[in-house]
Amino acid sequence: MNRLDDILSRLREQRRSGLVCYFTAGDPDFSTSLALLRSLGAAGADVIELGLPFSDPVADGPSIQAAHLRARAAGQTVARTLDLVAALRETDVSTPVVLMGYLNPVMQYGVDAFMSDAARVGADALLLVDLPVEHAAPYRESARVAGLHLIAMTAPTSDDLRIGQVLHEASGFVYHTAVVGTTGVTHCVPAEVGKAITRVRRHTTLPVAAGFGIRDAAQAQALAGTADLIVVGSQLIELLASQGVEEVRQAVRRYAECLEERSTSVG
Repeated sequence: MNRLDDILSRLREQRRSGLVCYFTAGDPDFSTSLALLRSLGAAGADVIELGLPFSDPVADGPSIQAAHLRARAAGQTVARTLDLVAALRETDVSTPVVLMGYLNPVMQYGVDAFMSDAARVGADALLLVDLPVEHAAPYRESARVAGLHLIAMTAPTSDDLRIGQVLHEASGFVYHTAVVGTTGVTHCVPAEVGKAITRVRRHTTLPVAAGFGIRDAAQAQALAGTADLIVVGSQLIELLASQGVEEVRQAVRRYAECLEERSTSVG
């Protein structure tokens, strides 16, 4: 098992929903990004989701788009993102890292080389938001050979036929987008997300993550016990941009405490 498998197994044993924290690699610069990433595990993040900076992040809302622009302006590249993961692993060898991004940068780097190098520096999984399932097989095989999970995504608009196609040979966990649209723009409705996740579970035994549209601790807590992983990104990135690293750490602690309280209350 890689780090992701290990944490998912422990969360299942603890009957607890895990906290996934998304940040764009190199935002606002390499050293600040590294300092933040190194503190996330201790602050309560169960999984780090690390965005590969890209010039056209079409699935992301304004907050994360701005983070991509800041990172790229500071010189962040795919290679520097792998350097960032390697530097993280010097002090944190246990918190899983899921790289999240778009096809173009991975293709420019070279698919097999990227998978191999990502695994070598300590990444555990990859999520490509614009990879259609019809073209996913060679990417999935390249990831498998390298020892990475290629994470599948489902959406509120996916019908049962499409969900079955998307989740065929899926591994790691399933990322369910809680809202239609881009990240951080629309607030999710936990009851509706719960219904959608129930439908997803009919097609897989993998853990299910809920992301996109989770803007506050109350929403995260409401989804705990329904989703196996709760993904928070835009709100944390906005805090990083406006207030700084320490305020982000405190927010991560609050999210983690809310999920822990929910676990205790239903356990």
